[in-house]
Amino acid sequence: MVHMEKILVVDDEAFIRDNLERILTGKGYKLYSAENGKGAGQMLQEEEIDLVLLDLNLGEESGLDVLRELKESDPELLVIIITGYGTVESAVEALKMGAYDYIKKPFKADAIHLIVRLALETQNLRREVRQLKRGGQSELTSSQIVGSSPQILDVYHQIKEVAKHETSTVLITGESGTGKELVAREVHNLSPRKNKPFIEINCGSLPYNLLESELFGHEKGAFTDAKSRKTGLFEEAEGGTLFLDEIGEMDMGLQVKLLRVLEDRKFRRVGSTKNIEIDVRVVAATNRELRKAIDDKHFREDLYYILNVFPIYIPPLRERKDDIPPLLNFFLNRFSTEFKKKIRDVSRDALNYLMQYEWPGNVRELKNVVERICIMQNAEVITREMLPVEISGNSNKNNNAFSFEIPIEGLDLEQFICDVEKEMISTALNNTDKNVAKTSRLLGVPRGTLRYKIEKYGLSG
Repeated sequence: MVHMEKILVVDDEAFIRDNLERILTGKGYKLYSAENGKGAGQMLQEEEIDLVLLDLNLGEESGLDVLRELKESDPELLVIIITGYGTVESAVEALKMGAYDYIKKPFKADAIHLIVRLALETQNLRREVRQLKRGGQSELTSSQIVGSSPQILDVYHQIKEVAKHETSTVLITGESGTGKELVAREVHNLSPRKNKPFIEINCGSLPYNLLESELFGHEKGAFTDAKSRKTGLFEEAEGGTLFLDEIGEMDMGLQVKLLRVLEDRKFRRVGSTKNIEIDVRVVAATNRELRKAIDDKHFREDLYYILNVFPIYIPPLRERKDDIPPLLNFFLNRFSTEFKKKIRDVSRDALNYLMQYEWPGNVRELKNVVERICIMQNAEVITREMLPVEISGNSNKNNNAFSFEIPIEGLDLEQFICDVEKEMISTALNNTDKNVAKTSRLLGVPRGTLRYKIEKYGLSG
């Protein structure tokens, strides 16, 4: 779907409006016009305007007042001020209020072409930055699906096949920690949409009203806190892929709206009456049994069928243990480099225990284990003694902080707990070179709490 950029000219002189329309229409833009602020506000409600050309002198109406109203309605709207002789001071004031730039009358066609092109390029860059921030970065890039087992090779074959068909919806299933987001990114990166946005959202992390606003956006005044227009993720993902993680947690009411969007390829912002057409591939993922959720009336059967056009199931790690060695190597290289350690190998004994373990947390758990070892250890080879107790079965480690006897005279339990806590935090800080973020991750303690305890025990020095 080709997006023709839309420009709104706000000027009380018909000659100026007609002249700008003549100059810009020939460059492939779609032009709209309004004589005053009221007409401009109405046009912005009806059309998705990319840029506004606003005259500062609108007869009895102040262009600065109109600018203020436009920016309050949509803070991200780009506005170029048109100003006459003697009003440059007002144009500078407009820049302080959020206008992109200004141009003086009489203007030349080349100057208009240039400033409009630069403004729209700026708008596109802003969108890309927002998309990157919202989409985040994958823990593993698309070329790093690691493994050589028949199961994972079959998954990769399915990814390559469905990626070619850029409109087909995909439903990824599998236990938590198997890498569903990574598969979704690979579907996107191998598709013709690869140069467009990949945007993700966890459907189980937000309540109904917030998730609705995140997906579809809202108009100013749509609800109490809607102080300005908000662009939704479907719009942000235009031309690309929207990844709906934990789709099984979505509220039934919102499932109805999603179903309509997938069927009609259009939607409305919350509080709007205008349809917005979209070109977005939807990839969904869940660790729930959706068939059971349908039987329990927690998931719509019709939505299931429209999402399940191309299902991809990721087997748990315990069913593809041939992938453990290459995953170990991958994570070892990654975290050894990140933490500046020399760990490069795993002893045969340790590997046997890692291969026998059932990995209930799947690849995510394996990654966390390797990361923790790389933080705590300075050896070149991982041994059995370095593995967590649940993997090695070795519960008689010398550094077990809970191997002690209660003295016959008794003890002060609260003080004892404080002493143990202080010692553990001190040890962890030493092992992470005083890096609070890594220590927080290692101990499973929020950063704020950890900082408080560091100060409490005088460990900050």
